[in-house]
Amino acid sequence: MSERVTVSITNGVADVRMNRPDKLNALDPAMFEGLTQMGLQLASNRSVRAVVLSGEGRAFCAGLDFGRFQAMSEASKERPATRLFERDESSPANYAQRPAYIWTELPVPVIAAVHGVAFGGGLQIALGADIRIVAPDARLSVMEVKWGLVPDMSGTQTLRHLVRLDVAKELTFTGRIISGTEAAELGLATHVSEKPFDKAMELAREIANKSPDAVRAAKKMLNASRLVSLEEGLRMEPEIQGTIMSKPNQVEAVKANLENREPNFIDPD
Repeated sequence: MSERVTVSITNGVADVRMNRPDKLNALDPAMFEGLTQMGLQLASNRSVRAVVLSGEGRAFCAGLDFGRFQAMSEASKERPATRLFERDESSPANYAQRPAYIWTELPVPVIAAVHGVAFGGGLQIALGADIRIVAPDARLSVMEVKWGLVPDMSGTQTLRHLVRLDVAKELTFTGRIISGTEAAELGLATHVSEKPFDKAMELAREIANKSPDAVRAAKKMLNASRLVSLEEGLRMEPEIQGTIMSKPNQVEAVKANLENREPNFIDPD
């Protein structure tokens, strides 16, 4: 696992941090790899019930480290950009998209705690989370147009489900920087908090205390709801409900509520 991304897991909550504070956690190849591998590692860990994703130091993530990629291009006959478009059968996302999209693919809720800046690819990573808690003075931008580019780390797909299409276009066409407060007003952020990491951890602990079977099933259904027809979505509800109803964790949820005690859930199969 790359040291660019660190993790500690306590009581089912994974504290994941981008760890390049001297560069405002800018995205270099090691960060790309670290984020993807961390997501894959957590996806296979049945004891994880919620994830908080943040950045060490003064920022969440300043976006792509163009200097690093340019240096690699000049040192190699094969441009590193070639690899960015590679994909395998495990995901619809390519190599460049996976560090952001993998948080959508993770079976458990992911909460992004955003402070400082979340520019370009950094914002796209935050958009891959299920919930975003931002500092009021955080600065966010769909910044790719500044460099003559378009969002290509899955941002066009996640952004359009969070804000109106005209808002998504305005932010993408201009690359303007918005505050955390405006991000919440537009629908990019779920909550605004002076201490986004603390708020995110509090919420993650609350989620981790719920039935992991129900939480995983809910994320699966809600993610699918934006991709399937109404008929398919309605059919999915009883199908997935049938996979968790009367199972140990569902029974324990009922017993804990009736007995007015903390539940003792087991890890999903």
